Amino acid sequence: MSTSPAPQSPRNRLFRRPSLLENIRVTEVLRAETTGGMLLIVGALIAIIWANTPWADVYESLRDYRVGPEALHLDLSLGTWAADGLLAIFFFVVGLELKREFVAGDLRDPRRAALPVAAAVGGMALPAVVYVAWNIAFDGELAGWAIPTATDIAFAVAILAVISTHLPAGLRTFLLTLAVVDDLLAITIIALFYTDDLQLPYLALALVPLAVFTFLVQKRIRSGWLLIPLALLTWGLVHESGVHATVAGVLLGFAVPVLRRDGGDGPGLAEHLEHVVRPLSAGFAVPVFAFFAAGVTVGGLDGLADALADPVALGVVLGLVVGKTVGIAGSTWLLATFTRADLDEELSWVDVIGMAMLAGIGFTVSLLIGELAFGHGEQADDVKVGVLVGSLVATVLASVVLRARNRAYRRIREVEERDADDDGVPDIYQQDRAED
Repeated sequence: MSTSPAPQSPRNRLFRRPSLLENIRVTEVLRAETTGGMLLIVGALIAIIWANTPWADVYESLRDYRVGPEALHLDLSLGTWAADGLLAIFFFVVGLELKREFVAGDLRDPRRAALPVAAAVGGMALPAVVYVAWNIAFDGELAGWAIPTATDIAFAVAILAVISTHLPAGLRTFLLTLAVVDDLLAITIIALFYTDDLQLPYLALALVPLAVFTFLVQKRIRSGWLLIPLALLTWGLVHESGVHATVAGVLLGFAVPVLRRDGGDGPGLAEHLEHVVRPLSAGFAVPVFAFFAAGVTVGGLDGLADALADPVALGVVLGLVVGKTVGIAGSTWLLATFTRADLDEELSWVDVIGMAMLAGIGFTVSLLIGELAFGHGEQADDVKVGVLVGSLVATVLASVVLRARNRAYRRIREVEERDADDDGVPDIYQQDRAED
């Protein structure tokens, strides 16, 4: 008598379908990020086009226009306000989302958390290795090693919304979770490696309003008149300390409790603040940053070729396109090979490779790290070209792979719907039931 192997436990499957509540939440987040991603793309396109017209000097003057109280050392350019201020809002949402995932989301289960964490680590380590190896070989600058390590969730989700309507929910959840973990690692890199002049007294002072903010939110106090001034004071002191001010956003997000005080199942304070702040982040903060960060004068095809001749720019391109794909797909394969986990039965490894390619869209955080590493000189423009070209190539490659997979899944579902009986059970399952 032949025996078939026991079916694999769903707990050991990679990219398995998320729980119902998690699926609903992810759908809401993806909807908001899709809108924000479209606005981000529009802002970036306006900047790129404007910077390559006869009025490029007007764009540069606007970006470099300084505003703010000089006595507080906050007389910053509009471009710096966008990078240091508006992106702190973005990272506040990242902090809220990451804490919620590990406290109340599916990632509180270590088995579920292992995959996106491993993929995020691999998807950051290998691009850095590719960048460093390339620039060592061609005598390039190593300061930008972290530029290709980041994934832009808003950009990636916007592209995914355009090219995919039938991909399994597990893949979309994976992309969102991977990008959140990726952002946490990116802000850690910024705090540790791109802080040139650390002022410990200001950093210590920042802990005071942060502690008061934490106390109030732990008491579930939602008053903006109390929380916003404390958040701004924390941000200002972190900014003055020399640590990049976006770190304050993550710390404030981590301070917010996830669970309700009464132990109920309704939305906690973290989810409430996420609903309030995410539209501001996705609809304004990130697109405005993209507008001020993406404007680079290319100078036609000759200028593009000159920029890509810089080992730094080409290292960024290779890191985003090759490093991200191999790092994420390779980490997933290693996890499946050396553990008892396997891909969910409805997925293919081609799906994983396509999603890994999509994670090569580095844009927002990559541009931010590029500014921190190279400032605003000529090489900084080459870095921007590298980020834009790398993200574009990753978009095209991912679109080719995922659109093909999307068509395959659509055909499968059309067949299932056509074969379904009146009770909604496909004929193939009815046949299996009769044989049993």
